[in-house]
Amino acid sequence: MSRIAYVNGRYLPHGDAGVSVDDRGFQFADGVYEVCEVRGGKLVDERRHMARLQRSLDLLRMDRPMSVASLAIVMRETIRRNRVSDGVVYVQVTRGEMRRDFPFPPAGTPPTLVVTARTNNLARIEAQAEAGIAVITVPDDRWRHVDIKSVSLLPNVLAKQTARDKGAREAWLVDAQGRVTEGASSTAWIVTREGVLVTRPLAGDILPGITRSVLIDLVKAQGLRFEERPFTVEEAYAAREAFVTSASQSIMPVVEIDGRPVGNRAPGTAASALRRDYHSKAEFT
Repeated sequence: MSRIAYVNGRYLPHGDAGVSVDDRGFQFADGVYEVCEVRGGKLVDERRHMARLQRSLDLLRMDRPMSVASLAIVMRETIRRNRVSDGVVYVQVTRGEMRRDFPFPPAGTPPTLVVTARTNNLARIEAQAEAGIAVITVPDDRWRHVDIKSVSLLPNVLAKQTARDKGAREAWLVDAQGRVTEGASSTAWIVTREGVLVTRPLAGDILPGITRSVLIDLVKAQGLRFEERPFTVEEAYAAREAFVTSASQSIMPVVEIDGRPVGNRAPGTAASALRRDYHSKAEFT
């Protein structure tokens, strides 16, 4: 069955789906996006994802393409038409179509909305979680508003490819002070030798990850020791455990950083337990 994409009011086969060459997303990466997990045919943490989408739109002074209720219908219909039970749904909004010019289009220019969905190979993801993944560290040379989930992802793409070239799954971005900001497509976490879970606090230098926020709720509910603070690459090398979080993989243990083993080079007990319990705290709609 051909995959189906929603584009500006129409459900189309992927091969027939497209936007104008004058779309601001193509010309300037002038757009934002969200990725929601789909599990058992239901959206996971939809409310938080839609709130973050609205925040990104507001910060870029971009109009909503439709109401929250209407977008929820489109997302579910796209999931249904693609027969996705376990996977992700991807929502992208751009500032719309206009002749190529840097200033914003005139008021009233319709935004572009694209929604797609695909199935994830859960067995492969679970196998990765059981083995753990390797990450590398690279300088964080992104723009200064990475708290906006913008489609301007070229530095992330280059970092991720560097990781793949070195046999790793993810790249951790490092600021000028030698502290980890986040992964190229995930939030970075460590567990210290004392058993404290640590992740960088929210500011303009990291994305407010949805999985991150749900996990913090879970950590607090379980009474685990937790700190929001920057941590250095050296701290990560010395950590008892490390892991990353994202909508597409929930909690993924990290067993190697820059070729150095984390712990005994096997997923740790904290990451494994949090991965097991994560969806008990997530919202299904």
